[in-house]
Amino acid sequence: MVGRKKPLVVITRKLPDQVETRMRELFDARLNVDDRPMSQPELVAAVKEADVLVPTITDRIDAALIAQAGEQLRLIANYGNGVDNIDVAAAAEKGITITNTPNVLNEDTADMTMALMLAVPRRLTEGAAVLADNGKWAGWSPTWMLGHRIWGKRLGIVGMGRIGTAVARRAKAFGLSIHYHNRHRVAPMIEDDLEATYWDSLDQMLARMDIISVNCPSTPATFHLLSARRLALLHPSAYIVNTARGDVVDEDALIGMLESGKLAGAGLDVFEHEPAVNPKLVRLASQGKVVILPHMGSATIEGRIDMGEKVIINIRTLFDGHRPPDRVLPRKA
Repeated sequence: MVGRKKPLVVITRKLPDQVETRMRELFDARLNVDDRPMSQPELVAAVKEADVLVPTITDRIDAALIAQAGEQLRLIANYGNGVDNIDVAAAAEKGITITNTPNVLNEDTADMTMALMLAVPRRLTEGAAVLADNGKWAGWSPTWMLGHRIWGKRLGIVGMGRIGTAVARRAKAFGLSIHYHNRHRVAPMIEDDLEATYWDSLDQMLARMDIISVNCPSTPATFHLLSARRLALLHPSAYIVNTARGDVVDEDALIGMLESGKLAGAGLDVFEHEPAVNPKLVRLASQGKVVILPHMGSATIEGRIDMGEKVIINIRTLFDGHRPPDRVLPRKA
């Protein structure tokens, strides 16, 4: 881009300093210094003048917003792995390229999934809360704060993509038996390495598992994939962990099962109506029936910097006249 006007890049949220500094060096980058989420009028103003918009998963880039974009807007470079916050089809119709930042958060999200898989059955947050309460602890007792071991249990992974596979590798090391449901069966080499059992029927898998890990993307096809009917297939002693997207699980049905004791517990890093968290889940968390986290699955310094570097590569590639490596196309009907 030497000798050419730098593209105007509008970034909707504060990014790591290292990423912002590099963007300022390469582009006419407009930063969000105070990290306040942009209002809809501010997003409209941004798409009317920017050459590149860099939104995050909390920004709704719908068809109505895209329709107001200026002719100069060539790229929406999402700072995030998913693109469920963007109307990709509407952007394509207007000739706007969409990119994301895949494959940099697999290990981080898998780490968090495994952490929740341990935290819920072993009652880690309940134990930590005892000591946080002014250290009022009566001492060790043979029958106090008993949880359940995960060694030898069956884990059912819903969505055996890169993150699901990374979860499986960790879970196998913890002695879990790996089962999975996916649109397509994974390569035989991966299946053999993980000693994984494939289920083409999600219903049949759910009815036989001790722990369910949700690792599939949010799409129209996966909305409430774990519906009230499917959740009812789980054993009362089962646990569910979701680090994917909140709307994959029918949250109201999940809450009802936790309240009635029809499910042993849940570990949730995502929620159906983020950033709002259902007060019933907060109450269940205080009762030790669920562990809830504020969407921290990908929150590592390394991961956030890697995401930023992918955004930069996608912008530079497009303005150098080439197809960005992380281009996202509309889903076929």
